Amino acid sequence: MDALITAAARFLAAGDALSALQRVALRDDPAALALRGIAMAQLGEHARARELLRQAAKAFGPKEAVARARCVVAEAEVALAMRDLGDPTRPLLQAAATLDAHEDRANALQARLVAARRLILLGRVDQAADALPAEDISGAPPLLVAMVALASAELAMRALRVGAARVAVEQALVAAQRAGVAALIAEADDLRASLDHPAARRIDGGQARSLRLEEVEALLSSPMLVVDACRRTIRGAGLHVDLSRRPVLFALARVLAESWPGDADRATLILRAFRTRHPDETHRARLRVELGRLRALIEPVARIEATREGFALRVADERAVCLLVPPLEGETASLQALLADGAAWSTSALAMALGASQRTVQRALSELEAAGRVRAIGQARAKRWLAPPMTGIATILLLPAPPTAG
Repeated sequence: MDALITAAARFLAAGDALSALQRVALRDDPAALALRGIAMAQLGEHARARELLRQAAKAFGPKEAVARARCVVAEAEVALAMRDLGDPTRPLLQAAATLDAHEDRANALQARLVAARRLILLGRVDQAADALPAEDISGAPPLLVAMVALASAELAMRALRVGAARVAVEQALVAAQRAGVAALIAEADDLRASLDHPAARRIDGGQARSLRLEEVEALLSSPMLVVDACRRTIRGAGLHVDLSRRPVLFALARVLAESWPGDADRATLILRAFRTRHPDETHRARLRVELGRLRALIEPVARIEATREGFALRVADERAVCLLVPPLEGETASLQALLADGAAWSTSALAMALGASQRTVQRALSELEAAGRVRAIGQARAKRWLAPPMTGIATILLLPAPPTAG
């Protein structure tokens, strides 16, 4: 490696992309192309960075497997910054194995970290946890230690293990300060602050109050019967029923929980579950059928009784019932939570993360744009969507999550 390449690499490691470009901007050899791609990525020119990294990977010879693997890792990190989530993780993990085989531990760790962060964005928490390195990383560069700790903190938050999340955030902050990277320090600070922001609202008997993530964790581990509108589940006293794919049953459970300890009238139940203001006998018959299905699911700890006006939720052993709702509600809440990270998302990436069709996401984005909540940059396939960050609330319970076992 010649002196200019060495100098450019050092400037890039220090975050000085312009000084690096001054040394390799006019060169077209594979190493220079790779460094130019990394420099362009640091300057925010992600499309050009990706093109240069692909050229570099093709230009390296068959005996330069390590260099090609590093280009694959760098390109994957650029794709993550662009929120291009369509590429499979297998090539990235193969690159990590190649780097491990050649004793390049730092770049192998970076490859696994990029794969894990992609899976976190898609809500595949279990797969992301498997992708994170299990070995001791205390000897790794502080930058990578901070990034691993941040990923671990987000995984812990999504799993509602707040104690573990606080420990990981503090580790990330210490490592980021050692690395001297302002963006990482700010990210760790924001994540730590979100632990103390309202993450949900608890509604008991018509009274609502805000809960921090720590309080949500305590509530869901209590014997109280909780109808969780954040994850669309019913929990309590060993019961765990996932209704994320059964919207009618969840709508009925929510109305019953909102009305507890009283009853919910039939007209309200039909309106919320079937979305009709003019019910007939067929709707009333369907209501009885759906309530029978819900009754069978919650029978171990609760029952649904018919009253003169409608139906009421009853729990055994004097247990209470409460409703847990996210701080932001509506059909576009999860979409806004994804966009609140400040990155520019493509429609396809948003659809992939939410498990929805692109057309559904496009309609929702059009509504949010008309309301002034999001804005678009670029045109056609290069079009990306941005939203201002949400302040004062934690959006962790609105982000994509895998279906829970029930």
